[in-house]
Amino acid sequence: MPRLIEIRDNLKARIAEAEHYGWRGRIAGLQASLTAAEQKLDTMRQLADRHPTTNLGMPDFRTSVGRV
Repeated sequence: MPRLIEIRDNLKARIAEAEHYGWRGRIAGLQASLTAAEQKLDTMRQLADRHPTTNLGMPDFRTSVGRV
C-alpha cells in the first residue's frame, strides 16, 4: 500500500505539470491512471479493515530440532 500511495502522489504531480503545460491528452491518460490507483487503494483499505492482521508471535524451533 505505501508504494501505491507514492504512485498516486506522483500521478497527481504529473497531472499538475501537464495542466501547467496544457497537455490535454496527457492529462486524460494520467487522470485514468489516478482513478484506478485511488480505487485500488480504497479496495486495499476495505480489505484491511475487514481482515485485521494477527500477530502470531515468533515460533520457537529449539525444542523441535533437539536443542533446549
